[in-house]
Amino acid sequence: MWRLWTWRRRWFIFDLDHQRLAYYTELDEKKLKGVIYFQAIEEVYYDHLRTATTSPRPSLTFCVKTYERLFFLAAHSAEAMRIWMDVIVTATDEHSRY
Repeated sequence: MWRLWTWRRRWFIFDLDHQRLAYYTELDEKKLKGVIYFQAIEEVYYDHLRTATTSPRPSLTFCVKTYERLFFLAAHSAEAMRIWMDVIVTATDEHSRY
């Protein structure tokens, strides 16, 4: 089981040109914290089992599973969560076609 110690706020950018999700520690996008390449994404799913027990928004938490890591993301609304999940899945599917 994955154990989360604390939640940290990150700002994500969908970067189609570089085939990745880039995430930053600040809203002004000056300090890149990391990237999730579309080719590394195995699954994107809603956290219906509530495995992210410390999530600040359990009903708005979804998972992005890569070969190396499981990312838990919490959206600010149900609509935002659906959009992010759809965009990530679509980009991952598009990448896997080539």
